[in-house]
Amino acid sequence: MTFLQQSGAAVLLVLITLTIQCGGAAALIIWIRNIPRETQKVRVFHCAALVMQTTVAVLMLHGIVILLWAGCYRWLCLPSWESGFYFSASSYATVGYGDVILPSKWRLLGPLESMVGMLMAGVSIGLLFAAVTHLVDGPSRSRLPLHSEPVAADPISLRQRRRCYFGPPRSNVIP
Repeated sequence: MTFLQQSGAAVLLVLITLTIQCGGAAALIIWIRNIPRETQKVRVFHCAALVMQTTVAVLMLHGIVILLWAGCYRWLCLPSWESGFYFSASSYATVGYGDVILPSKWRLLGPLESMVGMLMAGVSIGLLFAAVTHLVDGPSRSRLPLHSEPVAADPISLRQRRRCYFGPPRSNVIP
C-alpha cells in the first residue's frame, strides 16, 4: 500500500503544480503580450518595473508551489510547517541539504519535487526571457502565421529528398 500511496500523492502534487504554474504562465504571457510595443517611447524605469513585476510574479508562483508541497509534507510526515517549508524549498531549488529528511515511506517525493522545480525554473526563465525580448525587440518575429496555405507536393522533389536523407543503397558502398 505504501507505493500506491506515494504514487497517488506524487501524481496529485504534480498535477496541482502544473495547473498552478501553467495557469500562472498563461496569465503572464497574456500580460506580456499587452505590454506596449513602442519601446522607444517607454522610459527606462518603466521597462525596469515591467521586468521586476514579471520576476516578482514568477517568484510568487514558485512560492505558492513550494507552499503546496510543504503543506503536503506537513500533512503526511513532517512535524512542523517550518520543517515542511524548509524541506520543500531546499528540494524545489535542488539544493537538498539533507538536514531534514522524509521518512522512508515518503522518501521518493523529495527527488520528484526537485525534478518539478527544475522544469518549472526553465519555464520561468523562458517567461522572463520573453518579457525582456518583447521590450527590446517589440513584436516577436518568430510567431507562426495564423493561417497557412497548403502546398502541393511534387512527387519528383519528394523522391529527391528521400535520396538526400537515405543516400544510395549500402550494397554499392565498399568498406
